[in-house]
Amino acid sequence: MEWILNAAIIVFVCMELANVLIMYFKPDFKYGNSMAVFRRWAQSQSEEKTRLFVKYLVNWVANCKLIFIVLLVVVLIVADAMLKVYAIVAMILSIAIYFVSLHPIILKLDRMGEITPKGYSRTLALMIGGFMIMFGLALVLYFVLG
Repeated sequence: MEWILNAAIIVFVCMELANVLIMYFKPDFKYGNSMAVFRRWAQSQSEEKTRLFVKYLVNWVANCKLIFIVLLVVVLIVADAMLKVYAIVAMILSIAIYFVSLHPIILKLDRMGEITPKGYSRTLALMIGGFMIMFGLALVLYFVLG
């Protein structure tokens, strides 16, 4: 039943890798959780100092995501099932941090009309919560069926 754990990790890696590629190469894209959902993104591109600062922060986030992705790929390739279980628990906990540190901010920005489309904060919360549910279900299925 290790394939259940593998499948959850692969889905997450693919989704996050797509987001990282968008952040690096198409940050103006309005899909894939890119920067153009923020109204201030376009404004940040007009002044070089601000543009470079924002680009640095966006690339920093993309680099951090890439670290997680690469570590998960290593876990996927070389880890035994128990280490994959621990990795998935760690992913659930680390993803949950979003709801404490970032969601209140994007929710406020959404209410202020700074996010397009309106209500995107809810969509993002559902997607991120969906990752937690996916990983949680993978653990439950692994232990119940395994």
